Amino acid sequence: MIRKIGVIGAGQMGRGIAHVCALAGYDVTMVDISEAQLAKAMDRIEQALDRQVSRSEIEPADKPAALSRIRTQVGYSGFETIDLVIEAATESEELKRKIFAEIRDMLKDEVIVATNTSSLSITRLAATMRHPERFMGMHFMNPVPRMQLVELIRGIATDNPTYEVVRELVFKLDKTPAVSEDFPAFIVNRILLPMINEAIYTLYEGVGTVEAIDTAMKLGANHPMGPLELADFIGLDTCLSIMQVLYDGLADSKYRPCPLLVKYVEAGWLGRKTDRGFYDYRGDVPVPTR
Repeated sequence: MIRKIGVIGAGQMGRGIAHVCALAGYDVTMVDISEAQLAKAMDRIEQALDRQVSRSEIEPADKPAALSRIRTQVGYSGFETIDLVIEAATESEELKRKIFAEIRDMLKDEVIVATNTSSLSITRLAATMRHPERFMGMHFMNPVPRMQLVELIRGIATDNPTYEVVRELVFKLDKTPAVSEDFPAFIVNRILLPMINEAIYTLYEGVGTVEAIDTAMKLGANHPMGPLELADFIGLDTCLSIMQVLYDGLADSKYRPCPLLVKYVEAGWLGRKTDRGFYDYRGDVPVPTR
């Protein structure tokens, strides 16, 4: 039975996962390498809970109750009592492997370990653990408190009891699971990121401006957010990482990352998190950069 959940990473995804787990009644330990990042994450969680109260999505008393269930810390002290670990670090296989190597010997044998990777091989990541049968992918969508879907991905060694426990947890978090095979980028990003990459090619080739491309897809395809605006929201570094996984993993030229995407990442223009991507966010309203 899952009572205590450890969330590794206090960025956009990690804090969202901690938020929904605490709101569902679980005790959460959220870990990061920086006290400042942890403090920022707790501020953002409190703001998100306030929005949920204002929309009557939760009761006012649910906010302090959820906050009281989240403990933050630098390091993995106490992880030997955790029932489920959800890794939500940056989308880097090297970093994720390093984290799993650091925690594997301190975890109890019956612990379940999940990764929130949006593209990387579950089977390959599981091989770093002592019990790969108790390891699987649990890919939440961003922003976690608002988005309904969680992709569940089994590695080649993942056993049925592990899958069933994680699937039941998804329902307890008031989310909906969708099962994907362990292929590069799974389902959502296998479809979504090539569309974003093609939108960047459309800009790169001069077919349309940033504003024209986003307006066309919002009004012509009824998308709530244009693909370039969405890329900025996801993070251009993450978009590039996923496209590279698709390109390397499927060996098909249709997944080649657009050179303009590569250039923006090299320039440090990563989207909203750096205040500049396909839009400039430094003013009162976002302004297209091209």
